Amino acid sequence: MQKNKSRRLLFPPIEPYRHFRLDVSGGHSLYVEECGREDGLPVIALHGGPGGGASPMMRRFFDPDKYRIILFDQRGCGRSTPHASLENNTTWDLVKDIEAIREALGIKIWVVFGGSWGSTLSLAYAQTHPDRALALVLRGVFLCTQAELDWFYRDGANRIFPDAWADLVSRLDEQEKQDVLAAYHARLMQEDVNARQEDAIAWADWENSLISIASPEPSSRSNPARADAISRIETHYFVNRGFFEGENPLLENMDRIRHIPGYIAQGRYDVITPPAAAWAIARAWKENARLEFVFDAGHSAGEPGTVDALVRATDDIARRFG
Repeated sequence: MQKNKSRRLLFPPIEPYRHFRLDVSGGHSLYVEECGREDGLPVIALHGGPGGGASPMMRRFFDPDKYRIILFDQRGCGRSTPHASLENNTTWDLVKDIEAIREALGIKIWVVFGGSWGSTLSLAYAQTHPDRALALVLRGVFLCTQAELDWFYRDGANRIFPDAWADLVSRLDEQEKQDVLAAYHARLMQEDVNARQEDAIAWADWENSLISIASPEPSSRSNPARADAISRIETHYFVNRGFFEGENPLLENMDRIRHIPGYIAQGRYDVITPPAAAWAIARAWKENARLEFVFDAGHSAGEPGTVDALVRATDDIARRFG
């Protein structure tokens, strides 16, 4: 762990020099933006959720004098349309979208950066297109296995945060409590946005309560549109196990990307995506992986130790490949 006084900070806030919409398959239109240096080292930053949308903070993990920083809102969330849509919305649609963005921008190869669900998508993309990933930077590794989903939505995290869990399940009847994920998925499939709003907020607030070891995130009630997208899209993905086949395909397919440099920052006290997944991925990656456990961090990308680890990783990549 780095000493606090020497920790790296986020780069200053920056605005996009370009943003545009990209129409992709299935009637979806993506919001895409570029920041930093137009002729810099390309990096695509993949947000979490699924359904969380890209935030301005994501731009700040990269030196804008060295990187061409590309962000986009994945299908159904943020500024992409149609909002909260589940039609033609799977992991493999998102992988194709990333390739469509790369081709639209005329980029041959780029750095892939993602945290939480963004780490899942980073691995899925790189394993599908290993010739397009120069390096990977992952945070809070999530492999979308049944064991991870059971930990967070059945039995595991609830033992550490029983109060937040009680809030989540308080909306459910006794039968629904036997399968919380399935129950919320069914509730959030209602077409009436207003009818599903309280369920969407409760779903999103469960994660908000656990994301940081410092303090809970603010309630999703202040941003019901985001809560609606993330709750519908997450439950859609998670009841379908991320649309992956097999028990743990991302781990099983690490041989496809073992030659690519990988940097992993993992909060030691991350109860949303526990460290076991990061450890397993790093061991499968072998000598090309650099795993750093951040000993005073949970899941949040904004915790000081995690910021430090990620900024040092992107700086190292810039030095190696920039």
